Amino acid sequence: MIVRLVIAVVFAIALAAAGLSQGAAVGQSQGGGQAGQGGQRGGRGAQPARPAPRWPDGKVRLGPAPGEKGLWLPAGGGGERLVSLDNDGGERGAGARGGGAQFPGKISVSQVPFLPWAKALYAYRNDNQFEPHTRCKPSGGPRQFLTPYGVDIVERPDLQRIYIMDLGGPHTWRTIYVNAEHPKNLEPSHYGHSIGRWEGDTLVVETIGFNEGFWIDRQGLPHTKQLRMIERFTRTDANTMGYEVIIDDPGAYSSTWKSGFYLSWRPGEELFEYVCQDGNLASELMIGAEKSVDRTSEIAP
Repeated sequence: MIVRLVIAVVFAIALAAAGLSQGAAVGQSQGGGQAGQGGQRGGRGAQPARPAPRWPDGKVRLGPAPGEKGLWLPAGGGGERLVSLDNDGGERGAGARGGGAQFPGKISVSQVPFLPWAKALYAYRNDNQFEPHTRCKPSGGPRQFLTPYGVDIVERPDLQRIYIMDLGGPHTWRTIYVNAEHPKNLEPSHYGHSIGRWEGDTLVVETIGFNEGFWIDRQGLPHTKQLRMIERFTRTDANTMGYEVIIDDPGAYSSTWKSGFYLSWRPGEELFEYVCQDGNLASELMIGAEKSVDRTSEIAP
């Protein structure tokens, strides 16, 4: 009799414990779901990003904090675009951040004020994949950041210089001269001549002196030597930087226009050796099978 009573008591305690455990699990699940929705990125219980690192004078660092390393990559991954497709619905490839937020002011292809010849060239480039960047040529403006390999931003306040190192493709770098002026009689180049100034926590960069040997983005937005570009780099936290660009090119567009996308910080990574061989005949390793790619084009670049 006593044994049966003990067994009954133990069984009742076990049932009560199981009920409490299940209730706690449900509570944790519900709370975790709210945390996941409230977190900036990632899944349940994601921690908010750290504040953006700063220099001793209070300016935001565009590169890593002291003792750290990392690269900037498109937040939308390999499908990131400067301008959205008209039917993409604002998905990741259209410039969404990790949580799905669309870059403010991002426009679609139909909103780009093409001149007739520029629109025709854009359509041609979309049908013929002869992008200079995939053939080891430097690419200025937004195209430099639209790469799955990332870019490294190196700041030298003592020299009043900011360097943007491009890992993929041409493996070259671009120089931004801070608080400087454009020289006269610029020789046109792929990256042009960039001067920068700080407006609060935003680096504003003006670039002129471009040649016509590159595409503005991966999809083939054209330009002429009249291109004047204004870029705004705004690092909002340790993981996120907004990139906005104003395109002013009366030779290719009927009016100025702007768009942008987000860049995401990839901590712990750095530039590695990347050999881009100009004239490499192994085209299938870069742009697809040889039989599907005509290696000639009526229009250059």
